[in-house]
Amino acid sequence: MSADSKAPAPGSPWAPYEPHDGAPWDVRRVVHLHRRAGFAATWKEVQRDLKDGPRASIDRVLAGRSRLDGVPDNFAEAAGLLAESAGEPERLKAWWVYRMLFGPDPLTERLTLLWHNHFATSVAKVRDPRAMRRQSETFRELARAPFGKLLHAAVREPALLEWLDAPSNRKGHPNENLARELMELFTLGIGHYTEADVKEAARALTGWTLADGRFREDADRHDGGEKAVLGRRGKWTGDDLVKILLDQPATAGRLAWRLCDQFLGEGAVDAAGLRALADGLRKHDLDVGWGVETVLRSRAFFAAGNLGRRVLGPVEFAVGAVCALELFEPAPSTLVLADWCARLGQDLFQPPNVGGWPGGRQWVSAPSMIGRANFATALVGGTLTRDRRPLDAVGLARRHGRGADLRELIAFYCDLLLTGTTPGDRIAAALGVDTALTAETGRRAVVLILASPEAQLA
Repeated sequence: MSADSKAPAPGSPWAPYEPHDGAPWDVRRVVHLHRRAGFAATWKEVQRDLKDGPRASIDRVLAGRSRLDGVPDNFAEAAGLLAESAGEPERLKAWWVYRMLFGPDPLTERLTLLWHNHFATSVAKVRDPRAMRRQSETFRELARAPFGKLLHAAVREPALLEWLDAPSNRKGHPNENLARELMELFTLGIGHYTEADVKEAARALTGWTLADGRFREDADRHDGGEKAVLGRRGKWTGDDLVKILLDQPATAGRLAWRLCDQFLGEGAVDAAGLRALADGLRKHDLDVGWGVETVLRSRAFFAAGNLGRRVLGPVEFAVGAVCALELFEPAPSTLVLADWCARLGQDLFQPPNVGGWPGGRQWVSAPSMIGRANFATALVGGTLTRDRRPLDAVGLARRHGRGADLRELIAFYCDLLLTGTTPGDRIAAALGVDTALTAETGRRAVVLILASPEAQLA
């Protein structure tokens, strides 16, 4: 981040992190960086970043160059072929899991998931996998663009227009769905507009429709009369409405909340911190890239109170486990992984409603914990791959100079997989303190760690 007059003040939670005795650059913070800004790191990546320090490590994450392991030489070609074959929902989901698992830029995939949740649409209603894929590609391309550019593109996506019934919104018969969600979910948030604003906004959006699966602005269906939206009066069009919403301070506030919800744990910043980030976003033209970099380089991000304080969603949990355990060759079937994510509560391209997945503590319940334990058992046992080859837990630890005995193996996997408190003693007790280290006890240790409450937090 360039040092200029708009940089956060030294006492701000958004001031750049510098290692010190209370917040050292250690294994926990390296793992934390990759768990929050990607999916996970391999041990080789952890050791590289531990040696290189925070600035270089964050630089790599932001540049999409953080991965040392798992990215195939033909990734772009393979991803393109999978995209072209994604003509049905299951293959569409598998294509995206492939990108998350093998792509060189985990941060962009995480942000694509964020925008999929923010502008939530479901293939169950849209019924056009190719429109859903196109929307996903738009989110990926503009993931760190100024929010205005992203918003203008997102509200023209055929998947979103179909999802929110835009084609039925016409002069004399306004449909309020798009207008309401544009204000409530995409920009201002509840409490920053009135019902009268929604009705007038719907009039501004009349004429936005679809033709041959593409966005079209139909002048004959547009209400050209004067509208009053958020205290501003004029013959507003849909483009005018979007600009009015982008000018509102509440939009910067909602964007700041969204970034903090993505990258920070509960209570990591207070209301004043959110306001400060929102103010910075407004000064930087709602530049999402600036906001992401500010958060990832900040003291708040690396503070002790932010470690192990965010519940992992099913996709983050499943893909992160595969990456950290280096299960790239043979890799689990991406079709099977996508199905597991759905079974754990996060069905890609099928969020439950216009509000997206609720996230946070909603991800954790007795049934979901059982489901995650079952996933860990299946993953480590090798049942998600064609050849059903189980994880060589002992071999992986020893390749990295760890795992001389069972306790050391447990310590290694706690370091690799966790960022908060570690349940090492509890895992050892569950296995039996005098248990010998074998291939089977090594795998059981990994399953117990992945199934622990601590492993659901990042």
